[in-house]
Amino acid sequence: MSVGLYADVHVPGPAIQQLRRRGVDVLAATEAGTHEMPDHELLALATSLQRVMVTQDIRFRVLAEDWQRTGRRFAGLVFAHQHRVSFGELIVDLELIAKATDAAYWENRIEQLPL
Repeated sequence: MSVGLYADVHVPGPAIQQLRRRGVDVLAATEAGTHEMPDHELLALATSLQRVMVTQDIRFRVLAEDWQRTGRRFAGLVFAHQHRVSFGELIVDLELIAKATDAAYWENRIEQLPL
C-alpha cells in the first residue's frame, strides 16, 4: 500500500529530497517543468497521474474545496500551512501518508498537516 505525491512549487526542495531518501515516491513540479502551470491544471495533472497534491499554498486548498463541493474528481490534496507545521513534521507526516495509504483512500480528500 502506497501513494505517490506531487509537490507544487511551494514545497521546499530539501523536503522533497528528504522524502526521497526515505523511499517516498514524490514528483516535484519544479523538476517536471510544471511549476508555472495554473493551479487547476496542476491539480488535474496530479489527478491524471494518480498522485496526491502536496502544497503550502492556501489557494490550492480553496481550489480543492471548490472541486469537492461541485463534485469534480481529484486525487487528493495535502495542505501544510507554512507557519503551523515544522519541517520535521512535514517530512514525517508526508512519509506516513505516502507509505500507509493508497490512491483510493485519497480520492476527493483534503487533509491539513500536521496530522
